[in-house]
Amino acid sequence: MSLVENHTGYDPLAWFYNRYWGARYHRQAFPIVERLLLSRIPPGVPLLDLCCGTGHLTRPLAERGYRMTGIDSSEEMLRFAKENVPAAEFFLLDARGFDFSPRFQAALSTFDSLNHILEIDALAAVFRNVYRALREGGLFLFDLNLEEAYLREWDKQSAIVEEDHVCIVRGGYDPAARLGRAEITTFRREEGWRRSDIILFQRAHSPEEVQSALEGAGFRGVCRHDAGAELGMAGEIGVGRAFFLAAKPIGDSSSYGPEGSGQK
Repeated sequence: MSLVENHTGYDPLAWFYNRYWGARYHRQAFPIVERLLLSRIPPGVPLLDLCCGTGHLTRPLAERGYRMTGIDSSEEMLRFAKENVPAAEFFLLDARGFDFSPRFQAALSTFDSLNHILEIDALAAVFRNVYRALREGGLFLFDLNLEEAYLREWDKQSAIVEEDHVCIVRGGYDPAARLGRAEITTFRREEGWRRSDIILFQRAHSPEEVQSALEGAGFRGVCRHDAGAELGMAGEIGVGRAFFLAAKPIGDSSSYGPEGSGQK
């Protein structure tokens, strides 16, 4: 499997993600989103949920009165998202290539979604796309797994075993390439058993690379928060995770940023 095919791997995983993983993570992530982002912006404004998955974060934000738009590159994940959050607007788009006019007051991306962007140049392109989509003074909040997370957590295995479904996850990390690898095997009973084997990759981008890419896209006031020690995220999902918050400066009405280009 190519290192850029993560989006295709999430189609067969969408059912498991919707049932197990998304909810477990976002129960802890939502209070952090409230603290770092929602405390700064009023309900009623438009927000962009980047790599929205099955809508686990989109839904409580829509329930708070925010006008939600979600994008994801997995068609099956979006099918669940549309069922979970019928009030939101969803688009099948790659984070590396979307182009919205500056309409959003804030954008957010959670559950280490941006670690799936495997090259720093591609991550910089994502940041430029978000920058264009934000209004002046708009905020961008996202989390990433840093290398500590891969070193401490990604050599483990886990399994879900039920009467009609099974999911087995085997992880690994290559420090030289800074590349995490998750091998996932699922079984679902649907008129017989169906097996899927998926390999997903993540890159351990360094905080210095991330900050440089954000500033290169035009963002200012970049802050990094430790998910466990500073924000209280418990268990293995808080290990080595950082939340980044950045702002599009007031006074930049070009909507392009210093390195980007796009339509108004």
